Amino acid sequence: QVQLVESGGGLVQAGGSLRLSCAASGRTFNDYTVGWFRQAPGKERGAVAAINWTGGSPYYVDSVKGRFTISRDNAKNTVYLQMNNLKPEDTAVYYCAAEQRGVPGGPLSTKYDHWGQGTQVTVAS
Repeated sequence: QVQLVESGGGLVQAGGSLRLSCAASGRTFNDYTVGWFRQAPGKERGAVAAINWTGGSPYYVDSVKGRFTISRDNAKNTVYLQMNNLKPEDTAVYYCAAEQRGVPGGPLSTKYDHWGQGTQVTVAS
């Protein structure tokens, strides 16, 4: 069983940057696909980015392409989400999720077994 803890959220001005971290414990992380999701008040939780356990090109939703970068450091059991040029519409609680190997429905689906508790990101205009 893997446990996930997100960190790095906070309040930032529009155009600013934040780096979120998703630290895993309980077992090694290198055969897990990891995704970042976000949920704004009154909205459903949706995908932001994902990185496959096999490596290869990461996945991004259109609204964050060119601004967000997902990466992983398996030696540190950590996945990062670098967020640049933040916009007020990026305001949400951000969650990381992990699934051993493949995710049913694909890396940007919500069908992950393991979720963190979330970290708040607030972008002021």
